[in-house]
Amino acid sequence: MKINKFSFYQIVFIPKLIWLFMFIHETPLTAEIKNKNSSRYLQLKPPNMDGIGKFYFGREISHVMGHQGAEWLERPEREFEEQPDVLIESLRIQPQDVVADIGVGTGYIAWRMARKLSAEGLVYGVDIQQKMLELFVKNMKDRGFTNVKAVLGTVTNPKLPPNSIDLVIMVDVYHEFSYPYEMMQGICRALKVGGRVAFVEYRAEDPSVPIKRLHKMTELQVLKEATPHPLEWAETIDVLPRQHLIIFKKTSYRENY
Repeated sequence: MKINKFSFYQIVFIPKLIWLFMFIHETPLTAEIKNKNSSRYLQLKPPNMDGIGKFYFGREISHVMGHQGAEWLERPEREFEEQPDVLIESLRIQPQDVVADIGVGTGYIAWRMARKLSAEGLVYGVDIQQKMLELFVKNMKDRGFTNVKAVLGTVTNPKLPPNSIDLVIMVDVYHEFSYPYEMMQGICRALKVGGRVAFVEYRAEDPSVPIKRLHKMTELQVLKEATPHPLEWAETIDVLPRQHLIIFKKTSYRENY
């Protein structure tokens, strides 16, 4: 990945200067700053139309897509636009793996992983919306998969067993986490040492990708937001037409993390 000097300063330093200005010169447009006891997030009003007005590492967090958008997840053209089978092959899933699909939605990705697993393998489908989980369970039952388990998580916790997961995948989901640090903390706790986490996000560097700005991420932004956690970058696999596939490995176990 090549980053020119201007882009580096634009992405890393300009957001910090903006934050400093807003702390010193609060205006009606910048509005109130919340979470005074935490330097992790910056809360501003008014938010972007597609965002929640909450910033993390200089990135405004987007709204969560509700279960009302479930049909969009199953749109026929998605297979051409995202090539999910290519994605699954790139993950090199092993038959006995325990994998977790965070923001599982209807199970569009989960069933493709489930068919790669033996009876000893398992797919956890995690979502914060009960309606989505009901759709996920129905779709897995209709397809005949029994090596899946639905998990109702929260906005801060995926509710997965500690040190149990070989692979976590998040497809067009991470940018919607309202508490990304806490969610990644929970994900890292659930990963085995050496386990992998895959970020799949629409490429913000590519203006031709027809997705709203807050629903895309640059590779650099993903790398920045992974730095607080016991993760090391493993590889970026450039095989998808519109999305990044960025994989990290868990490097250590932290008891108090």
